[in-house]
Amino acid sequence: MPVSRRELQDLLARAAGPLRFERCQFDGEDLTRLDLGGAQFTDCSLAEAAFNRAMLSGSVWLGCKGRQAEFELADLTDTQFHRCDLNNTRWARAKLASARFSQVKLTGANFDEVSALGLAFDDCLLVGATLRGRSFRKQRLVGLDLSAADVSGSDFRDAVFEGGSLREANLKLARFEGADLRSVDLGGITVSDLGLFKGATISHGQAAALMAGLGLHVA
Repeated sequence: MPVSRRELQDLLARAAGPLRFERCQFDGEDLTRLDLGGAQFTDCSLAEAAFNRAMLSGSVWLGCKGRQAEFELADLTDTQFHRCDLNNTRWARAKLASARFSQVKLTGANFDEVSALGLAFDDCLLVGATLRGRSFRKQRLVGLDLSAADVSGSDFRDAVFEGGSLREANLKLARFEGADLRSVDLGGITVSDLGLFKGATISHGQAAALMAGLGLHVA
């Protein structure tokens, strides 16, 4: 069911509490600056919708599809996203403190300059995503595919990776001291990247693969 901005404003004006939406369509709608705090969205479509500067704190998104949706400068504190398809979305300067993304497709997503204390990703596809300067320190990172992602300047110190990939990621100035990388795909690591992993733990198989990638043979 399509829902326009005007219809949504009418619903908000009459609502006594947080709204719930199921199988609703917000595709292409301008929903900037609306107060949707605590709302729940289930199996909704929000492709190319604009939630810029919207109040979305405490909202829950289940099974939603929102390619190229925009959440720039939105307040998403304590928000939960589960099993959503949010490829090529934009989150620049959004408030994502204590937000959680679980089993979410975020290929090409841009998280530039977000407020991210307590932000968590679990089993997410972040291929080609922009996550510059993020702190993942001491986090347990399960199934994060960061292939070709820009994680330059990010802090992975003492993080434990469980699966996932850093293949061909931009790792410039990232920190990995104390990180456990034994189960992550490190393909595409260059000579200039090796110094970043000083103090990290990798497996014998990974070490042999890294040496082979540099043209060296481990006897």
